[in-house]
Amino acid sequence: MANRQKSDQNKKTEDKRKELIDFIARFSANASKSRQATSRKKLLEKLNIDEMPQSNRKYPAILFKMEREPGDQILNIENISKTVDGVQLFSNISLRLKGGDKIGFISRDHVALSKFFDCLAKEDQPDSGKIEWGQTIQTAYLPNDNHKYFTDNDDSLVDWLRQYSKDKDETFIRGFLGKMLFSGEETLKKVSVLSGGEKVRCMVSRMMLNGANCIILDEPTNHLDLESITTMNNSMKDFKGIVLFTSHDHELMQTVANRIVEITPNGTLDKMMTYDEYINDEEVKKQREAIYNASGKTKKVKA
Repeated sequence: MANRQKSDQNKKTEDKRKELIDFIARFSANASKSRQATSRKKLLEKLNIDEMPQSNRKYPAILFKMEREPGDQILNIENISKTVDGVQLFSNISLRLKGGDKIGFISRDHVALSKFFDCLAKEDQPDSGKIEWGQTIQTAYLPNDNHKYFTDNDDSLVDWLRQYSKDKDETFIRGFLGKMLFSGEETLKKVSVLSGGEKVRCMVSRMMLNGANCIILDEPTNHLDLESITTMNNSMKDFKGIVLFTSHDHELMQTVANRIVEITPNGTLDKMMTYDEYINDEEVKKQREAIYNASGKTKKVKA
Protein backbone atom coordinates (compact mmCIF):
# COMPACT_ATOMS: atom_id res chain seq x y z
CA MET A 1 0.00 0.00 0.00
CA ALA A 2 2.80 2.41 0.92
CA ASN A 3 4.62 1.68 -2.35
CA ARG A 4 1.47 2.33 -4.39
CA GLN A 5 0.84 5.60 -2.57
CA LYS A 6 4.43 6.60 -3.23
CA SER A 7 4.02 5.71 -6.91
CA ASP A 8 0.80 7.72 -7.17
CA GLN A 9 2.47 10.69 -5.51
CA ASN A 10 5.41 10.45 -7.92
CA LYS A 11 3.04 10.43 -10.90
CA LYS A 12 1.25 13.52 -9.59
CA THR A 13 4.59 15.25 -9.16
CA GLU A 14 5.71 14.39 -12.68
CA ASP A 15 2.37 15.57 -14.08
CA LYS A 16 2.79 18.82 -12.17
CA ARG A 17 6.35 19.16 -13.46
CA LYS A 18 5.18 18.75 -17.07
CA GLU A 19 2.41 21.31 -16.53
CA LEU A 20 4.90 23.84 -15.16
CA ILE A 21 7.36 23.24 -18.00
CA ASP A 22 4.57 23.75 -20.56
CA PHE A 23 3.51 27.01 -18.90
CA ILE A 24 7.07 28.32 -18.77
CA ALA A 25 7.77 27.44 -22.40
CA ARG A 26 4.57 29.07 -23.57
CA PHE A 27 4.54 32.30 -21.62
CA SER A 28 8.10 33.25 -20.66
CA ALA A 29 8.41 35.45 -23.78
CA ASN A 30 5.01 37.06 -23.24
CA ALA A 31 5.51 40.41 -21.52
CA SER A 32 2.09 40.45 -19.90
CA LYS A 33 2.46 36.90 -18.55
CA SER A 34 6.20 36.79 -17.80
CA ARG A 35 5.80 37.41 -14.05
CA GLN A 36 3.46 34.43 -13.72
CA ALA A 37 5.83 32.31 -15.82
CA THR A 38 8.75 33.29 -13.57
CA SER A 39 6.83 32.26 -10.44
CA ARG A 40 6.10 28.91 -12.09
CA LYS A 41 9.81 28.51 -12.84
CA LYS A 42 10.66 29.05 -9.17
CA LEU A 43 8.05 26.48 -8.18
CA LEU A 44 9.52 24.01 -10.67
CA GLU A 45 12.97 24.45 -9.14
CA LYS A 46 11.58 23.62 -5.68
CA LEU A 47 9.53 20.66 -6.83
CA ASN A 48 10.78 17.28 -5.63
CA ILE A 49 9.46 13.77 -5.42
CA ASP A 50 8.65 13.96 -1.71
CA GLU A 51 6.90 17.32 -1.56
CA MET A 52 4.38 18.72 -3.98
CA PRO A 53 2.38 21.79 -2.94
CA GLN A 54 -1.35 21.49 -3.41
CA SER A 55 -2.49 23.70 -6.28
CA ASN A 56 -5.49 25.94 -5.73
CA ARG A 57 -5.65 27.06 -9.35
CA LYS A 58 -8.98 26.41 -11.05
CA TYR A 59 -9.68 25.82 -14.72
CA PRO A 60 -12.89 27.21 -16.26
CA ALA A 61 -15.15 24.96 -18.34
CA ILE A 62 -15.16 26.62 -21.78
CA LEU A 63 -17.38 24.47 -23.98
CA PHE A 64 -18.59 25.68 -27.36
CA LYS A 65 -21.47 23.41 -28.45
CA MET A 66 -23.31 23.76 -31.75
CA GLU A 67 -27.11 23.62 -31.81
CA ARG A 68 -26.94 22.53 -35.45
CA GLU A 69 -24.35 21.41 -37.99
CA PRO A 70 -23.27 24.04 -40.52
CA GLY A 71 -24.48 23.49 -44.08
CA ASP A 72 -22.45 23.63 -47.27
CA GLN A 73 -22.77 27.42 -47.60
CA ILE A 74 -20.69 28.98 -44.82
CA LEU A 75 -19.58 32.50 -45.72
CA ASN A 76 -18.94 34.37 -48.93
CA ILE A 77 -17.13 37.73 -48.81
CA GLU A 78 -16.96 39.77 -51.99
CA ASN A 79 -14.75 42.82 -52.43
CA ILE A 80 -15.31 44.45 -49.05
CA SER A 81 -13.35 47.58 -48.16
CA LYS A 82 -13.15 49.80 -45.10
CA THR A 83 -11.66 53.23 -44.46
CA VAL A 84 -11.66 54.93 -41.05
CA ASP A 85 -10.65 58.57 -40.55
CA GLY A 86 -9.14 58.66 -44.02
CA VAL A 87 -7.00 55.55 -43.43
CA GLN A 88 -7.66 52.54 -45.66
CA LEU A 89 -7.72 49.50 -43.39
CA PHE A 90 -8.46 46.92 -46.05
CA SER A 91 -9.55 46.94 -49.66
CA ASN A 92 -11.44 44.53 -51.93
CA ILE A 93 -11.23 41.56 -49.57
CA SER A 94 -12.81 38.41 -51.04
CA LEU A 95 -12.97 35.07 -49.22
CA ARG A 96 -15.05 31.91 -49.41
CA LEU A 97 -15.20 29.61 -46.38
CA LYS A 98 -15.78 25.88 -46.37
CA GLY A 99 -16.67 23.33 -43.72
CA GLY A 100 -13.91 22.58 -41.23
CA ASP A 101 -12.17 25.93 -41.67
CA LYS A 102 -10.32 27.24 -38.64
CA ILE A 103 -8.82 30.44 -39.97
CA GLY A 104 -6.14 32.38 -38.14
CA PHE A 105 -6.20 35.98 -39.39
CA ILE A 106 -3.11 38.15 -39.17
CA SER A 107 -2.20 41.70 -40.15
CA ARG A 108 0.41 44.33 -39.43
CA ASP A 109 -2.49 46.58 -38.39
CA HIS A 110 -4.63 45.09 -35.64
CA VAL A 111 -7.19 47.88 -36.01
CA ALA A 112 -7.87 46.51 -39.50
CA LEU A 113 -8.47 43.02 -38.09
CA SER A 114 -10.81 44.26 -35.37
CA LYS A 115 -12.81 46.29 -37.87
CA PHE A 116 -12.92 43.29 -40.23
CA PHE A 117 -14.30 41.09 -37.43
CA ASP A 118 -16.82 43.78 -36.48
CA CYS A 119 -18.09 43.69 -40.07
CA LEU A 120 -18.37 39.88 -40.02
CA ALA A 121 -20.28 40.04 -36.72
CA LYS A 122 -22.63 42.74 -38.11
CA GLU A 123 -21.48 45.25 -35.51
CA ASP A 124 -20.23 47.48 -38.35
CA GLN A 125 -20.64 47.66 -42.11
CA PRO A 126 -18.00 47.66 -44.86
CA ASP A 127 -17.87 50.73 -47.07
CA SER A 128 -18.39 48.54 -50.13
CA GLY A 129 -18.80 44.91 -51.14
CA LYS A 130 -20.98 42.27 -49.48
CA ILE A 131 -20.86 39.65 -46.74
CA GLU A 132 -23.20 36.66 -47.17
CA TRP A 133 -23.61 34.09 -44.40
CA GLY A 134 -25.13 30.69 -45.15
CA GLN A 135 -28.69 30.15 -43.89
CA THR A 136 -27.59 27.45 -41.43
CA ILE A 137 -24.83 29.55 -39.86
CA GLN A 138 -25.20 31.05 -36.41
CA THR A 139 -22.31 33.14 -35.13
CA ALA A 140 -21.00 34.09 -31.68
CA TYR A 141 -18.52 36.93 -31.31
CA LEU A 142 -15.83 37.74 -28.75
CA PRO A 143 -14.66 41.28 -29.62
CA ASN A 144 -11.33 42.65 -28.48
CA ASP A 145 -13.08 45.82 -27.26
CA ASN A 146 -16.13 44.84 -25.17
CA HIS A 147 -16.60 48.31 -23.68
CA LYS A 148 -20.09 48.91 -25.12
CA TYR A 149 -21.47 45.72 -23.54
CA PHE A 150 -20.81 47.00 -20.02
CA THR A 151 -20.92 50.81 -20.21
CA ASP A 152 -23.69 52.55 -18.24
CA ASN A 153 -24.95 49.17 -17.04
CA ASP A 154 -25.75 48.54 -13.39
CA ASP A 155 -27.02 44.95 -13.85
CA SER A 156 -25.79 42.05 -11.77
CA LEU A 157 -23.90 39.31 -13.61
CA VAL A 158 -27.02 37.13 -13.56
CA ASP A 159 -29.26 39.85 -15.01
CA TRP A 160 -26.62 40.87 -17.56
CA LEU A 161 -26.26 37.34 -18.93
CA ARG A 162 -30.01 36.64 -18.75
CA GLN A 163 -30.68 39.20 -21.51
CA TYR A 164 -28.73 37.02 -23.96
CA SER A 165 -30.43 33.75 -23.03
CA LYS A 166 -33.59 32.13 -24.37
CA ASP A 167 -33.93 30.31 -21.04
CA LYS A 168 -34.40 32.97 -18.33
CA ASP A 169 -34.26 30.55 -15.39
CA GLU A 170 -31.77 31.81 -12.82
CA THR A 171 -30.33 28.36 -12.09
CA PHE A 172 -29.67 27.91 -15.81
CA ILE A 173 -27.94 31.30 -16.06
CA ARG A 174 -25.86 30.69 -12.93
CA GLY A 175 -24.71 27.40 -14.49
CA PHE A 176 -23.08 29.23 -17.38
CA LEU A 177 -21.51 31.80 -15.05
CA GLY A 178 -20.22 28.91 -12.95
CA LYS A 179 -18.45 27.45 -15.99
CA MET A 180 -16.37 30.64 -16.03
CA LEU A 181 -15.73 30.44 -12.25
CA PHE A 182 -18.36 32.93 -11.07
CA SER A 183 -20.14 31.38 -8.10
CA GLY A 184 -22.24 32.27 -5.07
CA GLU A 185 -22.36 35.97 -4.22
CA GLU A 186 -20.06 36.76 -7.14
CA THR A 187 -22.95 36.28 -9.55
CA LEU A 188 -24.71 39.25 -7.92
CA LYS A 189 -21.76 41.58 -8.51
CA LYS A 190 -22.51 44.62 -10.68
CA VAL A 191 -21.02 44.38 -14.16
CA SER A 192 -19.98 48.04 -13.88
CA VAL A 193 -17.21 47.10 -11.42
CA LEU A 194 -15.78 44.08 -13.26
CA SER A 195 -12.09 43.83 -14.12
CA GLY A 196 -10.90 43.30 -17.68
CA GLY A 197 -10.50 39.57 -17.14
CA GLU A 198 -13.92 39.24 -15.52
CA LYS A 199 -15.53 41.01 -18.48
CA VAL A 200 -13.90 38.58 -20.90
CA ARG A 201 -15.17 35.66 -18.80
CA CYS A 202 -18.69 37.13 -18.98
CA MET A 203 -18.40 37.50 -22.75
CA VAL A 204 -17.27 33.88 -23.06
CA SER A 205 -20.31 32.80 -20.99
CA ARG A 206 -22.45 34.77 -23.44
CA MET A 207 -20.82 32.97 -26.37
CA MET A 208 -21.41 29.53 -24.85
CA LEU A 209 -25.12 30.34 -24.38
CA ASN A 210 -25.44 31.03 -28.08
CA GLY A 211 -25.04 27.49 -29.42
CA ALA A 212 -23.29 28.92 -32.49
CA ASN A 213 -21.67 26.82 -35.21
CA CYS A 214 -19.26 29.62 -36.14
CA ILE A 215 -17.26 31.43 -33.48
CA ILE A 216 -15.40 34.69 -34.12
CA LEU A 217 -12.72 35.64 -31.60
CA ASP A 218 -10.58 38.79 -31.58
CA GLU A 219 -7.59 38.21 -29.27
CA PRO A 220 -9.45 35.69 -27.06
CA THR A 221 -6.61 35.27 -24.55
CA ASN A 222 -6.37 38.97 -23.63
CA HIS A 223 -6.89 39.55 -19.88
CA LEU A 224 -7.12 35.80 -19.16
CA ASP A 225 -4.94 33.95 -16.67
CA LEU A 226 -2.81 30.98 -17.68
CA GLU A 227 -5.40 28.35 -16.76
CA SER A 228 -8.11 30.11 -18.75
CA ILE A 229 -5.79 30.49 -21.75
CA THR A 230 -5.06 26.77 -21.72
CA THR A 231 -8.76 25.93 -21.53
CA MET A 232 -9.63 28.40 -24.31
CA ASN A 233 -6.92 26.87 -26.50
CA ASN A 234 -8.24 23.35 -25.99
CA SER A 235 -11.86 24.42 -26.55
CA MET A 236 -11.04 26.09 -29.86
CA LYS A 237 -9.10 23.02 -30.99
CA ASP A 238 -11.95 20.67 -30.05
CA PHE A 239 -14.79 22.77 -31.48
CA LYS A 240 -16.41 21.01 -34.46
CA GLY A 241 -17.69 24.15 -36.15
CA ILE A 242 -16.06 27.08 -37.94
CA VAL A 243 -13.46 29.18 -36.09
CA LEU A 244 -12.37 32.65 -37.22
CA PHE A 245 -9.83 34.27 -34.92
CA THR A 246 -6.72 36.31 -34.41
CA SER A 247 -4.24 36.15 -31.53
CA HIS A 248 -0.73 37.18 -30.51
CA ASP A 249 -0.49 33.83 -28.70
CA HIS A 250 1.82 31.77 -30.91
CA GLU A 251 0.71 28.40 -29.56
CA LEU A 252 -2.97 29.24 -30.03
CA MET A 253 -2.35 30.21 -33.65
CA GLN A 254 -0.24 27.13 -34.32
CA THR A 255 -2.47 24.55 -32.66
CA VAL A 256 -5.88 25.82 -33.80
CA ALA A 257 -5.56 27.31 -37.30
CA ASN A 258 -5.57 25.10 -40.39
CA ARG A 259 -5.70 28.10 -42.72
CA ILE A 260 -4.00 31.48 -42.50
CA VAL A 261 -5.36 34.68 -44.03
CA GLU A 262 -3.32 37.88 -43.88
CA ILE A 263 -5.24 41.10 -44.39
CA THR A 264 -3.36 44.08 -45.81
CA PRO A 265 -4.42 47.48 -47.19
CA ASN A 266 -3.71 46.04 -50.65
CA GLY A 267 -5.45 42.66 -50.50
CA THR A 268 -5.02 39.26 -48.88
CA LEU A 269 -2.72 36.29 -48.64
CA ASP A 270 -4.71 33.09 -48.16
CA LYS A 271 -2.81 29.86 -47.40
CA MET A 272 -3.97 26.39 -46.42
CA MET A 273 -1.17 25.81 -43.92
CA THR A 274 -0.35 26.07 -40.25
CA TYR A 275 0.87 29.29 -38.67
CA ASP A 276 4.47 28.08 -38.35
CA GLU A 277 4.50 26.96 -41.97
CA TYR A 278 3.17 30.36 -42.99
CA ILE A 279 5.70 32.50 -41.14
CA ASN A 280 8.67 30.30 -42.08
CA ASP A 281 7.92 29.59 -45.76
CA GLU A 282 10.38 31.50 -47.95
CA GLU A 283 7.94 31.91 -50.85
CA VAL A 284 5.29 33.27 -48.51
CA LYS A 285 7.79 35.78 -47.12
CA LYS A 286 8.38 37.11 -50.63
CA GLN A 287 4.64 37.31 -51.30
CA ARG A 288 4.04 39.16 -48.02
CA GLU A 289 6.62 41.81 -48.84
CA ALA A 290 5.27 42.20 -52.36
CA ILE A 291 1.68 42.72 -51.30
CA TYR A 292 2.55 45.27 -48.60
CA ASN A 293 4.70 47.17 -51.08
CA ALA A 294 2.04 47.13 -53.82
CA SER A 295 0.60 50.51 -52.90
CA GLY A 296 -2.74 51.15 -54.57
CA LYS A 297 -2.81 47.73 -56.24
CA THR A 298 -5.24 45.20 -54.82
CA LYS A 299 -4.04 41.61 -54.85
CA LYS A 300 -5.27 38.26 -53.68
CA VAL A 301 -2.72 35.48 -53.29
CA LYS A 302 -3.98 31.98 -52.55
CA ALA A 303 -2.29 28.72 -51.68
